[in-house]
Amino acid sequence: MTTTRRLIHVAAAVILDRDQRILLARRPDDKHQGGLWEFPGGKVEAGESAADALARELHEELGIEVRRARPLIQIPHHYADKSVLLDVFVVDAFDGQAHGREGQPVRWVHTAELSDYRFPAANRPILAAARLPARLLITGTAQAPAEYVARTERALAMGLRWVMLRAPELADADFCELYRQLLGLCDAAGATLAVNCDLALANRLEARALHLNRHRLAQLSGRDAFKGEWLSASCHDEAELSRAAKLGLDFVTLSPVAPTPSHPEAELLGWPGFARLCAQATLPVYALGGMAEADLETAWAQGGQGVAAISAWWD
Repeated sequence: MTTTRRLIHVAAAVILDRDQRILLARRPDDKHQGGLWEFPGGKVEAGESAADALARELHEELGIEVRRARPLIQIPHHYADKSVLLDVFVVDAFDGQAHGREGQPVRWVHTAELSDYRFPAANRPILAAARLPARLLITGTAQAPAEYVARTERALAMGLRWVMLRAPELADADFCELYRQLLGLCDAAGATLAVNCDLALANRLEARALHLNRHRLAQLSGRDAFKGEWLSASCHDEAELSRAAKLGLDFVTLSPVAPTPSHPEAELLGWPGFARLCAQATLPVYALGGMAEADLETAWAQGGQGVAAISAWWD
């Protein structure tokens, strides 16, 4: 007889220091998933909120007092022997010196070093969320390549660290040339340049990141078809979110949340619809459609990684 397994609710934290390093802790060998590294935290007790549980656990385990935390991602995961719901927060302000109060090894690492550590399977989406920014720029239309360059330079100066090049009006040769120009700018700023184009062109460019529209997502045969590091897609409903997760994509944009001038007739998700789909997702989700800088905290509160936008940082 099939039974429904109860989810064990766990609060965990991506703890950042002043140098933007992340604190990891090593699980005891005799515990579930023992010997692997994890983001610190612990079980949420009955009648306790996830935020309160996190503050208690970080004090007990690390000797720190949380001063500021915000939601990052919520992930359900089913192991062979148990099921967990990971409620993950970003903690970027705390009092005290973090140390392993229970004898567990702890280590501060840069995001680029996370791949050097072994984590439980449930942590894969958290690892992506920890490395991704809160704001994602999608390039809008421009009159000439020089305008793409100038507007991208302006966005990088504003602190944007993920740029998605979308220029469907350009021929492949012109797109490739523009990509190379923008890549130099993004590399110099420590930003990631993604492309929104077909798979073959992205692989030819040896692009680090590729974003698929909904039609290309539907046609994707497998994650390994893209040779780069980051693979994402545009999603609009539960079925597309499920496909993106099944194929092992790193994150998605979910739209439209609010009205946009380019698609005034589109059926809107609204924040309630966005939150409902985020709660079902098992990978980071960006709110897209009518988004602005002021929507960032709302997106976090509704379960999103952040906001993706064109006009907010391009016009």
